[in-house]
Amino acid sequence: MRTSRFFIGTIKEAPAEAELASHKLMLRAGLIRRLGSGLYSWMPLGLRVLRKVEAVVREEMNRAGALEVQLPCVIPAELWQETGRWEAFGPQLLKIEDRHQRDFLFGPTHEEVITDIARREIRSYRQLPVHFYQMHVKFRDEIRPRFGVMRAREFLMKDGYSFHADYADLEREYRNMYETYTRIFTRLGLRFRAVAADPGAIGGTGSHEFHVLADSGEDAIAYCPGSDYAANIELAEALASAPPRRPGAEAMAKVRTPGTTRCEDVAALLEMPLARTVKAIALVRESVPYASPGYLALVLIRGDHDLNEVKTQKALGVFRFARDDEIERELNCRAGYIGPVGVGAKVMVFADRTVRVMSDFVCGANEAGFHLTGVNWGRDLPEDPGRVHDLRNVVEGDASPDGKGSLKILRGIEVGHIFQLRTKYSEPMKATFLDAKGESRPMEMGCYGIGVTRIVAAAIEQNHDERGIAFPTPMAPFQASLVPIGYHKGAAVREAADKLYADLSAAGVEVLLDDREERPGVLFADMDLIGIPHRLVLSERGLGAGSAEYKARGDAQAQNVPLTGTVAFLKERLDRA
Repeated sequence: MRTSRFFIGTIKEAPAEAELASHKLMLRAGLIRRLGSGLYSWMPLGLRVLRKVEAVVREEMNRAGALEVQLPCVIPAELWQETGRWEAFGPQLLKIEDRHQRDFLFGPTHEEVITDIARREIRSYRQLPVHFYQMHVKFRDEIRPRFGVMRAREFLMKDGYSFHADYADLEREYRNMYETYTRIFTRLGLRFRAVAADPGAIGGTGSHEFHVLADSGEDAIAYCPGSDYAANIELAEALASAPPRRPGAEAMAKVRTPGTTRCEDVAALLEMPLARTVKAIALVRESVPYASPGYLALVLIRGDHDLNEVKTQKALGVFRFARDDEIERELNCRAGYIGPVGVGAKVMVFADRTVRVMSDFVCGANEAGFHLTGVNWGRDLPEDPGRVHDLRNVVEGDASPDGKGSLKILRGIEVGHIFQLRTKYSEPMKATFLDAKGESRPMEMGCYGIGVTRIVAAAIEQNHDERGIAFPTPMAPFQASLVPIGYHKGAAVREAADKLYADLSAAGVEVLLDDREERPGVLFADMDLIGIPHRLVLSERGLGAGSAEYKARGDAQAQNVPLTGTVAFLKERLDRA
């Protein structure tokens, strides 16, 4: 491809709203253009990258035995009403009406549609297993779209769905997809990690996320360097601190703490470690009738720890954080000074495992301007083992749940997620089959997603520098750029460039010949910005010496290679990539 017949839309400065490096660089390199909030057009250069990703995903899914389909974007509401997700999915769901006032939605995911196909088409166990997948545009009405295509409202996704006669076969396909995803991200040249995860809104039982490792990642991942343990921080189990709780040595006392509503401030005022403080977080349990005993709960977390909302919801049911007026009405105290001592039966107290083994700790006194010191379980607080749960985020240095060392924390960008749905959709939608005994049974299901557009942004977050994008070769829009200096000024450079371009193309190299009439600095800067992994430069001086200049995207210095061996030299470099 020649730039004179292509479209290079590079710009010097990214718009002010661009925050992440990937968002800035995709705009500057001309890969995407913003149409509206969370809506982006993919330009020719960006589409080449996107198609490279699609091709790898498609090849590996086909290799794994999955069958490609294409499902509608617009879905009748009745299907989602069958599973209860029409209301439960929330405001991310874009609901629309046709001219006859019939309800539809723009599909954010396609479990209901594919289950409808299965229940219509599959009758016998002899037709199972089967795995359908598609490359499909999704729409989710994000409340705050940001970070470019990383969290856009419209995006391209590979979503796959498998159907099985029993759970053992679902587990087999789950392992197959785990291995398939591992091959996909390896082939794309990404540094990634698979982690155990919470199924979230999709539902089901077992679940793994695949994360591209990057400091800018939104997700925290806990892993053990001494083992294979890895989990999203939402799921990672926090073990209780060892050794067991020491007997209390202090008497409980009320101390003045004016203007100190944060545990950090209380610890500083009382000149004690933050780990000796306990924060009480007031929650409204929405599954408990309003104003009934237990509708308001206090969750106790050690002062230097953070509440894990996913774990808390599993333990307490659906909840929301209590409003200030609710706290004042039930506890006669304002937020920042609340605590578990003396709250009575009307407020249920739940403790994180770590708090359960604390003694002589500090907490709010349920009186503005005061905290309690020397608080101990049993004497000052009733103990109820049934209200002790793992409610916090793990922190670096915590013991690994597998007992093989301690945890470290890194950040990642989720690009893939696999689920064991089991019968979450097949039962309510009556997707059944006849087994070998002629008995009707619901199909076991799996679900497997890859964020295709997100992969491009994630790769850039992991591979960029001050000059621009540094795509892994398998994803790059072109494998190599050919930059002739003075292409329009000298016949020798033009003829040599045209010949080398033809030879590289004949050898199967995807090469971009930059034949624009621009200064060398502009040409070099653009090729670096758009992330092409290999660059060849031809000049009159180099031709006089019988050489071309070669520079890999990550090299500090260029090197000269014999012009007659340039094609073989580049092919060897590409084969090593």
